Amino acid sequence: MFENLTDKLNLAFKKLKGHGKLTEKNIDAGLKEIRMALLEADVHYKVVKDLVAAIRERAIGQEVLASLTPGQQVVKIVNEELTQLMGSTHEGLRLTGSRPAVVMLVGLQGSGKTTTAGKLAKFMMGQHRRPYLVPADPYRPAAIDQLKKIGNQVGAEVFPATQDMDPVDICRDALQMARQAGFDTLVIDTAGRLHVDEALMAELGRIKETVHPSDILLVADAMTGQDAVNIAKAFHDALDIGGVILTKMEGDARGGAAISIKAITSAPIKFVGVGEKLDALEPFHPDRMASRILGMGDILSLIEKAQESIDEKRALELEKKLRKSQFTLEDFRDQMVQIRKMGSLEDLLAMIPGMGKLKQLKQLKVDERELVRITAIIDSMTAQERRNHNIINASRRKRIAKGSGTTVQEVNQLLKNYVQVHKMIKKLNKGGFGSLGRGMLPF
Repeated sequence: MFENLTDKLNLAFKKLKGHGKLTEKNIDAGLKEIRMALLEADVHYKVVKDLVAAIRERAIGQEVLASLTPGQQVVKIVNEELTQLMGSTHEGLRLTGSRPAVVMLVGLQGSGKTTTAGKLAKFMMGQHRRPYLVPADPYRPAAIDQLKKIGNQVGAEVFPATQDMDPVDICRDALQMARQAGFDTLVIDTAGRLHVDEALMAELGRIKETVHPSDILLVADAMTGQDAVNIAKAFHDALDIGGVILTKMEGDARGGAAISIKAITSAPIKFVGVGEKLDALEPFHPDRMASRILGMGDILSLIEKAQESIDEKRALELEKKLRKSQFTLEDFRDQMVQIRKMGSLEDLLAMIPGMGKLKQLKQLKVDERELVRITAIIDSMTAQERRNHNIINASRRKRIAKGSGTTVQEVNQLLKNYVQVHKMIKKLNKGGFGSLGRGMLPF
């Protein structure tokens, strides 16, 4: 979502680095371009003004002008100031106080509250918590049924609310039931409106007084840009929210909300929704986001994704096979499955430092369906064929293509790619395997 902002900031940095020695005039010209890039990205004008002033104050000091690499020093300053602006460090959920801890989700209709409630429950379960989902929106048709369905998908229990119940009564009864059943966290999906109004805020205020939430999180749509900041301010003024979850961050939003919200409301962004799947919720790290905005990658998030998705035992087994050049089509398929669990290939590549600046990467449009086709083709083979590709003759290729719903040409292309990878592994074994990451393919 930050692609345009990243490109424009890097263009401004390139011009600054082109000067052997920076002057106040050079710096002001560069800051003008940075200012325009931020405004075009829908960053709040007051935030842009303060950010540029803070950068200029540091940039015209000895820290930059006396540096041997002044252009790089400016980039470092922008990175630090952006990080500071977005909150410096990740702030997690506030789950202290009475048990169960109560997390109350608020926001307008269409922001993705109900789906986010399910995502948050799944995230908590991964943290060894036992959440109880509460559908406190009896107004929107099928809202209660939607949360029940999502709860089913993530394996979380849902309070049996009905549409004739009052939202405050739902929350009170759910809290009592959660205590009796031993749940340690209550996640309340409250009702929304098309816009902020007094009736909505009054109802949310009554729920807050009844259940005394340990954390109130605003769910805001990143696609709404500057409106998301204004909505966050309205909810914060009324409810004193503890943080924000920005949804639809994988879309083509310009990113201004992510940069502006903390500065305008003082409420930190705690999570970002990066897809429709129920595991597509990520903790928000200001330092990592600043690095991604500046095209520096996000290697820590990449490592965390790999640790979550890759089975360590299977990775060790695969490493032994790689060292002996015994890499089969079954291993090839399993590796594809592991990579798919980590998320979009384009997003993963963008996390690697320096990759975001490559023109080839920007032009690369990875067809995620290709991984599905590869898996289908290999699954259509017999166990013997998967372990010894040399026996796959013309008639077998036709059968595999028919069984996987693909063409013989696609089967041929897969086998060709596999043979090339196999040759590469043999070369690596001859030249040393030290540089190859554990359990990851060398391509």
